[in-house]
Order: sequence, then C-alpha cells, then structure tokens
Amino acid sequence: MTSHQVTRPKSAPLPSPVEAPTATHLVLIPSYNPGPKVFETVRAARHQWMPVWVVVDGSTDGSTDGLRRMAEEDPGLRVIVLPQNSGKGAAVLHGIEQAAKQGFTHVLTMDSDGQHPAELIPDFMAASAAQPDTMVLGLPVFDASAPALRVRGRKLSNWWANLETLWMGIGDSLFGFRVYPIAPLAQVMHGQRWMRRFDFDPEAVVRMAWLGVRPVNLPAPVKYFRVDEGGVSHFNYARDNLLLTWMHTRLFCGFLVRLPMLLARRFRSSRR
Repeated sequence: MTSHQVTRPKSAPLPSPVEAPTATHLVLIPSYNPGPKVFETVRAARHQWMPVWVVVDGSTDGSTDGLRRMAEEDPGLRVIVLPQNSGKGAAVLHGIEQAAKQGFTHVLTMDSDGQHPAELIPDFMAASAAQPDTMVLGLPVFDASAPALRVRGRKLSNWWANLETLWMGIGDSLFGFRVYPIAPLAQVMHGQRWMRRFDFDPEAVVRMAWLGVRPVNLPAPVKYFRVDEGGVSHFNYARDNLLLTWMHTRLFCGFLVRLPMLLARRFRSSRR
C-alpha cells in the first residue's frame, strides 16, 4: 500500500502506558507498510510494556510520520527508521544490535499489523526472565479468521524445523510472537547472510536450537484481519514458499553436518 497515506487520529490518546522501564527486556516491532493497525498495535504494546521500539523498514505508506509523533509524546517508545526496505530479519537485526549496545539482553518480537496478542507480553517476558537461556515461542491458537491454506501449510514447515533440530520441541516455527535472548540470535545472524526476510522466524529458531537454546512454547491467539478491518498482508504464496523451500534445503544440509553433535546432545540429555 504505497499510495494510501496512513495517519494516526489525533483524538486517539495512548491508553495508560506502563511507566516503569526494564533494563533487560524490550519489545521490538519491525514494521513495513503496516496500515493503520500499527498505531493500535504500538499503543497496545506500550500499555503492557516499557520500552517498546519500532523499526520502520523503509515504509512508504505514511505510517512513519504517525509513529514519530507517537514517540514524541511517549518517552517509552522509540522509532528507528531504516532508509529502504530490507526485510523483517534485517530490521530485527538492526534493532537487536542497537539494543545490545544499550545493555538489553532479550527482545520480544511481534508483528505491527495487530495479529499478535499484546496482552500476553507480560506473560512471555516473565517466562523469559524465569528461564533466560531459553527462547519463548508463541504457539498460535487460530480462530475462524485464519486462512485454511496457511494453517495447513505451516504444518510442513514445522515438521521440517523439528526434524532439523532432532525434535527439540519447536511448537511453531513461523509465529513471530516470541522472546529471543539477544546474544545467540545475533551470533547466528552474523554467522551467515540469510535470515533477512520472510525466512527469519523459522531459521532463527532452528539455528538457535543448534546452539543449544531450548524452546519454551506458550499458547497465543492470533487474529487475521480482513482488508475492510484494516488488515494488510505482504505474504506472497509463490515467492515466500519458494524462499521457505530454499531455506529448509539449506537447513537440512546443515542438520546432516550437525547430526552427530545433536545425537550426542540428545544422548547426554537422556542420561540426566
């Protein structure tokens, strides 16, 4: 949506945001041409957590100006603007690099289009704080709004992700509502040139599992909005499924190389 300019209604104030910042965990929202739902998403996230960062990934729909105005009114919100669209993974990488410089150790990532449950941010952050060496993954709970083709299709990606990690317990490889420890995420992203676009979420969990970062799965409802409800989707079935196929081909080759290590780890774990 490049021609329609998205503006935030001046009459929509921030709803009683959390005022006490945390020094370790932040909410990171990558955003590219998200439509008006982005303002609801950011307000809802700030209502639950502080700080919240939005990384604008070269948006051209006018949402950047509205987000900047929100940040001017809210010290708990930071907006980082990238000059051109580079993909979700690239936006997250830029955000975690900046977060690490400020001493943060964990980020909760969520989409900017309103699909993810902001009300569960405190629960996911608490689970991460209780087990900081894990990655806390959202396990999507779909309702009738979810496209059946996408619900069925993700089962294949989940099967491959679990095979590639020797069934370490990845509940869902594609759902982007999750808490990552920053150091291992940055390590796997700096280690290769992939994970910059739609392939970010599934490849991140597989590669972090290879490092020994254990997944913790928590259920989370997901909502798909129609166009008339303000929903925006950049998913392209042909392009993105080809990208996932190439990603799993690469990961499977990496899995074969790491299979002795994964088997040894599984053996040690079973003996404890």
